[in-house]
Amino acid sequence: MIEPRETDATPTRRAPQASPRRRQPWWVLMLFALAGNYLLLRACSGPEDAITIPYTVFKEQIQADNVVSVTGAGDAIRGQLKAELRYPPDAGGDRSWFEIGGRAHTSKQFQTRRPSFADPGLEALLAARGVVIEATDEHESSWFGVLIGFGPTLLLIGAFVWLSRRAAEAGSGGVFGLGKSRARRYSETEKKVSFADVAGIDEAKAELVEIVDFLKHPQKYQRLGGMMPKGVLLVGAPGTGKTLLARAIAGEAGVPFLSLSASEFIEMIVGVGAARVRDLFKEARQVAPSIIFIDELDAIGRSRGSGAALGGHDEREQTLNQILTEMDGFDSREGIVVLAATNRPDVLDAALLRPGRFDRRIVVQHPDRPGRAAILKVHTRNVPLAPEVSLERLAAETPGLVGADLRNLVNEAALLAARQGAAAVGPEHFAEAIQKITLGPVRHVLLNPADRERTAYHEAGHALLALLVAGSDPVHRVSIVPRGMALGATYQMPSDDRSSHGEDYLRARITGALGGRAAEQLIYGVVTTGAENDLQQVTEIARRMVLRWGMSAKLGPISFVAAADEGLPPAFQHQPYSEATSELIDSEVRRIVEECHAEADRLLAEHRPKLESLARALLEHESLDEQEVRAAAGLGARVA
Repeated sequence: MIEPRETDATPTRRAPQASPRRRQPWWVLMLFALAGNYLLLRACSGPEDAITIPYTVFKEQIQADNVVSVTGAGDAIRGQLKAELRYPPDAGGDRSWFEIGGRAHTSKQFQTRRPSFADPGLEALLAARGVVIEATDEHESSWFGVLIGFGPTLLLIGAFVWLSRRAAEAGSGGVFGLGKSRARRYSETEKKVSFADVAGIDEAKAELVEIVDFLKHPQKYQRLGGMMPKGVLLVGAPGTGKTLLARAIAGEAGVPFLSLSASEFIEMIVGVGAARVRDLFKEARQVAPSIIFIDELDAIGRSRGSGAALGGHDEREQTLNQILTEMDGFDSREGIVVLAATNRPDVLDAALLRPGRFDRRIVVQHPDRPGRAAILKVHTRNVPLAPEVSLERLAAETPGLVGADLRNLVNEAALLAARQGAAAVGPEHFAEAIQKITLGPVRHVLLNPADRERTAYHEAGHALLALLVAGSDPVHRVSIVPRGMALGATYQMPSDDRSSHGEDYLRARITGALGGRAAEQLIYGVVTTGAENDLQQVTEIARRMVLRWGMSAKLGPISFVAAADEGLPPAFQHQPYSEATSELIDSEVRRIVEECHAEADRLLAEHRPKLESLARALLEHESLDEQEVRAAAGLGARVA
């Protein structure tokens, strides 16, 4: 039986915290810093209105007695003029601002550079004209010079460190914390999940009671030399409650619970995954006894050497190797238990499953009828139910659903009741929710009378054969209301949960699935595309009967599916039989389907009045339950 996910049954509540002070966006701070740096550079770069002139123009100004003073620093010369100088002199002509260098204006401040081959008599010329001469050290440095030279670099480094600290505050560890574990630790302030919140998987809970007892009372086992398994692997279909079960173990044991998904180990940078594994186990040792939970283990635990990666040194395999090393490196007496969950145990590396690592494997099965009823009780604790709602009957109407599906069913029914303004959730809301989950919401499609009638005969054919063929599942409801991609549907509810199916039951399913196509052909003489999904189901069942279950007299009790091909895409599967056998398989599949189709044609032709009566009832009422279907077909009540 299956349990809802950890976020499903009992949502955790965090302690109220003071709202953090609102911070300015980082790009605003960066903008202010860049603007300040620019203004500082402008302030330290000398007179803003100084013009750059050629050395020849400088000498012309000396000859014109227009230079007041000059300051030299190496070859660079700065100075002040008596009268303003406009340079370039033709800046107002047809030349563009870019062509004249972008510095065309009038100023008394100037700057130029003395060529190395210039006349050495410049000092005498300046002295003759009464120009004040000054000099500065070209190698002279100051804090302003350092700031000008290294300001942008320091600004970038500061921004880098600031962003790194912000990332660390967000929990990623910053740039220097790439190797930090990203495991989420559930603290004592959060509402704990216990075994009382886990329903429908009693067998799995019983297997894990020993782990809880060991974490609570380790001396009880250590005094006799007993050691707890280092790793426990939870195997089950998605939604069966593996994650919730792991949290319940931590809640019952009262120890720190470190949870993360296997995909969170992997990054683009090589070695990060292995570093995060080391940090995860280091953190678990610091708070031992503790539980480490790795969800979707197959993301990093696939068999080494498989897949598209060349060689054995890719990031995923390095992370897997580090997990193997860490699980070998700690003593089970430390009180650390590693839990992992996967729905693909067939692809895991063999080294993970050997004794000393994941010693114990617990299969979390689909819930049976009592289990589904228990799960529904958990999810309806805070849902007001109408007195006529029977959770046991609802569990009987939902075979194959797991804990997550049942939680979704309760939620959909509650939403529907709220939209309708009902005071409580009634059976009609659950019935509508089941149909919505199975086929989708109602489509308000206006069908023409011919299509509506054809749909009624199609669904009547399915329902009538389900009533006539021995071994078929009982009909629960028939509807010609369009939902999702379907124009109608026939719901069959198994009378009990089955773990195996006989050949007669499988043939009954094939015959019933062909009832819609056979009814259309009987009434209209033609077939339509409406049976596409039916034919897909029929072909899949017949092929499995021949390939997997040995239900062919010609081929005998032989399985033609290689165990290594389970779960692989068709492109990676190989054919473990000859071409002659392949032709015989196709022939046997066709024979099974044709025999069932002939039986469907015979039964519908023999009971045509019942078919027409049932179709008329569907056209009138659109939806019929089991009693109404049997009454419309002229059949008595079903014998329990």
